[in-house]
Amino acid sequence: MKIGIVGLGLMGGSLGLALKKISKKYNLLGFDHNPTHTKDALRLKLVDTISTDFKEIKACDVIILTVPVDAIISISQTLTDIASTCTVIDFGSSKEKISNAIPENIRTNFVTSHPMTGTEKFGPTAAIEGLYDEKTMVICDVEKSNDYQKGVALSIFKDINAKIVFMDAKEHDRHAAFISHMPHAVSFALAKSVMGQEDPKSILALAGGGFKSMSRIAKSSPNMWEDIFRQNKENLLQSLELFNKELTRCQEFVEKEQWEELHDWMAEANKLHDIL
Repeated sequence: MKIGIVGLGLMGGSLGLALKKISKKYNLLGFDHNPTHTKDALRLKLVDTISTDFKEIKACDVIILTVPVDAIISISQTLTDIASTCTVIDFGSSKEKISNAIPENIRTNFVTSHPMTGTEKFGPTAAIEGLYDEKTMVICDVEKSNDYQKGVALSIFKDINAKIVFMDAKEHDRHAAFISHMPHAVSFALAKSVMGQEDPKSILALAGGGFKSMSRIAKSSPNMWEDIFRQNKENLLQSLELFNKELTRCQEFVEKEQWEELHDWMAEANKLHDIL
């Protein structure tokens, strides 16, 4: 089976590493607009070969789009002439706009997915083995995919040892706003507030594990997250509004020295770890 991986960064590169472990089953063709990425992908053996002609990607049995969400929509518009047996899988972090933007004549070729995994790093050198191992792979609007394409996607996801969850795209985007998108916004804001008040030497000297954990994802790609925030704007704004209300409650407890109320508020938050 020939698989074209479009986008050779963290997600695409790590996917290549996972699939190359089953070398007899898959032949991997990589595509990326960044020539440095293609050179690194070959050097790191993330794919078998590189293509500079997108027609070769369109001729693959499977096309996997691991590019920013706006690019997924743009690329989908160019795939209207793919074979009826071609399977297209996208790994976008927002799903409803992608699902609805796919051209009608190839909508059944698509399996819209979101792997709930990643790191703050990007580019081919960020690729790591086992990124998808035992991680949740959300498949959205599966009823819009042909049974054949669904079967191909499920087989690939099984081979990379992902855990499958089916979900409506609209529902996915609401949950993702609270669990993924809003935390990234908070991390960016935390980094900005500290950078505006503290000199770099103080940050290096005093930043402990808590700060490093909370600010880690502020290192994520601005290009990627700008697109995600734009596509999931309404859900993100709702999640940020609710977060700001809780932060304001904390501020008021401290201002009014309502320590018992603050303690109870923290204790309620502790219950999250009973779920996780």
